[in-house]
Amino acid sequence: MSVYVDGAQNAFGRMKMCHMIADSVAELFAMADAIGVARRWYQQVPAVSFPHFDICQSKRALAVKAGAIEVDRYQLVAKMRELRPWIRGKDWVLPK
Repeated sequence: MSVYVDGAQNAFGRMKMCHMIADSVAELFAMADAIGVARRWYQQVPAVSFPHFDICQSKRALAVKAGAIEVDRYQLVAKMRELRPWIRGKDWVLPK
C-alpha cells in the first residue's frame, strides 16, 4: 500500500498544485494528516473521477519526505486505472 504524488504544477491562485492519491482512503487521509492538509480539501467521487487531494508544492515535498512515491502523469493515470475497479466497491467518502 502506498501514497503517490505527481509532478503537476497546476495554478491555483499564486500556488502550484499537484495530485496526491493512495492505494486506500486510510492511507490518503493518514498522509494528508501527517503533512498538514485539511480533510475538507479531499475531492471525492462522484464530484471527481478519482478520489484525491490537490496539494501545493511545499506539501508535496513533505509528502515525499514522509514516504510518498513520486510519479509522472502517465504513471499516475496507470495507477488510477489499476485502482478504479477496486474503488467502485469501497467507501471512499470522507469519514465524519
